[in-house]
Amino acid sequence: MRPTETDLLLVVDVQADFLPGGALAVPDGDAVIAPINALARRFSHVALTQDWHPAGHASFATSHPGRQPFETVRLPYGDQVLWPEHCVQGTPGAELSPDLDLPHAQLVIRKGYRPGIDSYSAFREADRTTSTGLSGYLRERGFTRVFLCGLATDYCVGWSAIDARDAGFQAVVVEDACRAIDLGGSLARAWSDMAAAGVERV
Repeated sequence: MRPTETDLLLVVDVQADFLPGGALAVPDGDAVIAPINALARRFSHVALTQDWHPAGHASFATSHPGRQPFETVRLPYGDQVLWPEHCVQGTPGAELSPDLDLPHAQLVIRKGYRPGIDSYSAFREADRTTSTGLSGYLRERGFTRVFLCGLATDYCVGWSAIDARDAGFQAVVVEDACRAIDLGGSLARAWSDMAAAGVERV
């Protein structure tokens, strides 16, 4: 793999709460860090995403009395999985892993900061209309292809890859630099949906 000046590496949500011991730990999540650091050395252009929820966010099970984490509820924009409280703004759990070695990263996109809307994708929030501004940034910088890695394959990485394609970019998911939650077959569905959208898998 030889990245060019029109390629960008997008490192998705490698934050304390998604790592072992975190509030919403992805199994084996810390295994992505060494591959990401190695991968990033090949890229001139790197951006990161950071889940950044206010306290009491609508996606938290604790915001819905009587509900438990991983249940699904209907919100105004559609079905929403309820999560344990995680990546709350300004808390240690929201911090990017200090083991990431990405000093040349040029952008951090924060997402999920609107109290009533979850945001898996780096491009669009879960209402599927509210933009994060990432596609405009990529276009203005002249990027045409996005390589994706991080956490979790079946949620934030997968949704971001599909939305990258929908925004007109090539999208490549680096499988060994990702890990999944795999909730009820979500990983298989995510790979199927990504393939259908034209996302490449390496």
